[in-house]
Amino acid sequence: MKYVEVVAGAGSSDTISAIAEKVQAQDFRLGVVGEDGMQQMRLLVADDKIQWVLDALQNVLGAQPSARILVLAVEASLPRPEEKEGKQEDSTTQAREALYEEVEKNTRLDLNFLVLVMLSTIVAAIGLIENNVAIVIGAMVIAPLLGPNLALSLGTALGDFPLVRKSVKTFLAGILLAVVLSVGLGVFWPSDLLSDELMSRTEVGMDSIVLALASGAAAALSLTTGLSSVLVGVMVAVALLPPAATLGIMLGQGNMSLAIGAGLLLAVNIVCVNLASKIVFLLKGVYPRTWLEKEKAKRAMVVYVLGWVVTLAVLIIVIFARRSL
Repeated sequence: MKYVEVVAGAGSSDTISAIAEKVQAQDFRLGVVGEDGMQQMRLLVADDKIQWVLDALQNVLGAQPSARILVLAVEASLPRPEEKEGKQEDSTTQAREALYEEVEKNTRLDLNFLVLVMLSTIVAAIGLIENNVAIVIGAMVIAPLLGPNLALSLGTALGDFPLVRKSVKTFLAGILLAVVLSVGLGVFWPSDLLSDELMSRTEVGMDSIVLALASGAAAALSLTTGLSSVLVGVMVAVALLPPAATLGIMLGQGNMSLAIGAGLLLAVNIVCVNLASKIVFLLKGVYPRTWLEKEKAKRAMVVYVLGWVVTLAVLIIVIFARRSL
């Protein structure tokens, strides 16, 4: 359940009341009309109806620049509403606006993001070099590259190209920083770097593709359902950060053959994570509000999915060609 609070002109109260009636809101309240003609209205709405309500309210209040819509989480509602027989509600999909707020804040290319990338890269690189799985898992938990990847998929799903550009810039900056730091470790590390953890990130196969697809799908699913993203962040880090660190370490060591293997694994995982998360957003019905925005997002989605599919096909061909050499 969500409490939707609307502050709008008093003349909109009948229309908003009709919206509340149409979605069978559990409660609808009208506040006192203020001296400025604005009135507070509240609707208690089921989770599966929240997106429709928000879209309808934005259509109604679009001509009121001073109007506000707030969505408040409800911890509990007593007495519990009776469920209608045979009706199953999909109450696990967050509103589009909530998804956007959650994702956008994780695409900011600021000092916090760069520090997280530095810390997770150092931890991951040392864990890989020392062949210590526990240390590598520590780097996975930080998972700073989760936000930009999900933002890229969500941005194309919504046709929000500024968000797409912002997420690409942040993600590329994070990958570049991780590789550069790892190159430094590879150059100055005093011993040979041939641990099992490192070697496992220089080989790529169909199992790696399946892992990355599962990681991307799980990440997007956790976001749309509002579940904790900690474990999903671990999965995404498995698919992205360790290969990036391995790529830098091998470049620092001057081992181009192993560096190419790590780079190929990183490329495959980036493609799979984004492709899978995009498909999940489509299946969960994440789309823009207006018809024009939907058409733009549809075109962007076609280009986006086809681009990733073609890229993945090319990478698979390269993988098999490299194995046959």
